[in-house]
Amino acid sequence: MNFSSWPPLLVVDVEGNGTNPPDLVEVAALPVRGGHPDKSTAGAWLTKPHRPVTPFAANIHGLTNERLENEPGWGEIADQVHALLGTAWVCAHNAHVDYKVLSAHLPRWRPAGVIDTLRLAKATYPGLAKYSLDALIKHVKPDLSAAPAQRHRATFDAYATAQLLLGMAARYDTWDQLVAAAVPPGLPGAPEPEKDPTLW
Repeated sequence: MNFSSWPPLLVVDVEGNGTNPPDLVEVAALPVRGGHPDKSTAGAWLTKPHRPVTPFAANIHGLTNERLENEPGWGEIADQVHALLGTAWVCAHNAHVDYKVLSAHLPRWRPAGVIDTLRLAKATYPGLAKYSLDALIKHVKPDLSAAPAQRHRATFDAYATAQLLLGMAARYDTWDQLVAAAVPPGLPGAPEPEKDPTLW
């Protein structure tokens, strides 16, 4: 895989407040350049949700209502998040979820494409019992020594997802092959299905 041929791409992860639909409490966006995650240009934001964080969600990511009390509201940071994401490709684990939540919070945002490391892992490592982020970290054993924060925080999960993406991408010869394996149907960047030829 020639990583220098990749279009601009950011690995994203979001954490929510536990409601349905969720309010965001944390967003991370980590650019991948030249086959490496670039923490120097990454973005990470905490935001106070409109509705309180549920005890269940706080127990997972550790972001309590008290911790978020003095963070900016989403309206104060939305433009910053949109500016960093731009029209680049994005990648996430179980990308439908992150894409849906980000799209709801950034109605004018439209990425060039959406890569799902969950879908990619099923194509790359068939036969695993589980394809959760934890299961893939255990299976692939990526180097997470430079990962910020801890598991279930957006910055850590984005970094871990980036390392998993790069490890799996090395098994594909071209960007187009990677896209064919990794972009879910119906999301931006999905290959167009071949149409049957017609007689006219």
